[in-house]
Amino acid sequence: MSATPPATAAGALCEAVGVGQTFHPPHGTPVRVLEKIDLEIRPREVVALLGPSGCGKSTLLRILAGLIRPSEGEVRFHGLPLAGLNPGIAIVFQSFALYPWMTAAENVRTVLRARGLAPGEIECRAGEVLRSVGLAGFEDAYPRELSGGMKQRVGLARALSVEPEILFMDEPFSQVDALTAESLRAEVLDIWATHDRNPSSIVMVSHDIKEVAYMADRIVVLSATPGRVRTIIDNRVPRPRDYRAPEIERLVDELHEIITGSELPDVQEPATPAPAVIELLPDSRPTEIVGLLEYLDARGGTDDLFHIVAETSRDFGRVITVTKAAEMLDFVDTPRRAVTLTPLGRRFLAAALPDRQSLWREELLKLALFRRLREVIERQPRREVDRDFVLEVLALALPSENQVRLFETLIEWGQFGGLFDYDAGADALTLA
Repeated sequence: MSATPPATAAGALCEAVGVGQTFHPPHGTPVRVLEKIDLEIRPREVVALLGPSGCGKSTLLRILAGLIRPSEGEVRFHGLPLAGLNPGIAIVFQSFALYPWMTAAENVRTVLRARGLAPGEIECRAGEVLRSVGLAGFEDAYPRELSGGMKQRVGLARALSVEPEILFMDEPFSQVDALTAESLRAEVLDIWATHDRNPSSIVMVSHDIKEVAYMADRIVVLSATPGRVRTIIDNRVPRPRDYRAPEIERLVDELHEIITGSELPDVQEPATPAPAVIELLPDSRPTEIVGLLEYLDARGGTDDLFHIVAETSRDFGRVITVTKAAEMLDFVDTPRRAVTLTPLGRRFLAAALPDRQSLWREELLKLALFRRLREVIERQPRREVDRDFVLEVLALALPSENQVRLFETLIEWGQFGGLFDYDAGADALTLA
């Protein structure tokens, strides 16, 4: 990959000016997601949005794309206020978002037809872009016949086929294995480094600090809800980069410190009770939470966050997520960089299985989401609610989040605590 000069002082391709976003559920408390965001996307740069879950990273990306109109402020494209969809962008989604009934080539052709290209140009461009992402020979394969990495290559090819000026990527490598993700990152940067073609710039949402340090020229760190620009870090490590280079490791450490202060602040609880809003459940399985508690117990009940990452060889963002989940259930506390078992966490570990389940259930019912669902189910004649109802509740309360993923976490936590049963065949949630 050829070295790429840093972004110049040329006019911004796209910018957010005083952007704020509040979602207003039909029934419930308004949710403030973003607050006074000012951000420029310049020519020839890779920008990463980094921050805790629920800080509005994906919402900001969608606002810049014109998919969501901001509550306050405006988005400009080449200096002009954006009205409707941003004409200069294409998006690579986390969930692949492919049409399952179309082949790889047809998934690319369909967006080119929507652009009104001539049939000959469509065939030429589709073939060229699929080859550029390493899918030569797989043009006629259906998504079900492709691995996760190959599906994401189709999504990347589809986005690149329209030759966007800015490529948006929403956690594009989180659904593939580590080796595939590393390969895809390098290939995306190779394509971007070709100066005679678009995309000129890339904007990516990520929770992976090493990924951000490897890929980005500027790293925008957002604070917790509502999302604000906490700081912007310029990555001056020259390209091509090596994950193991001392400069990258120092940058990763710096970002660790910033994120730790943002995601696990050592602050006192407010004196007045917070309103009973639905909480964002960290995407962590019960077995991961219990594993963290057992890890801490084997080390006297406390350990440094960075040492946990090093000892378990887990991604930093993943350890943060599991820690936040354990803290939400009051099993751990996080004074500064330490993760420490609480008295309740120690009781949980010392308990027999039925008592563990009871303690887990008690903590769930301290969360508004689980209390509300239990109350709703108890009022139903058949004492059950369907999956779509729960997804609607989640969409209204947390509109910028992945409701399907939240639902899966909800079910796993509820079943582990013996609170809910879920019949996948009937798509029905009942009290255990």
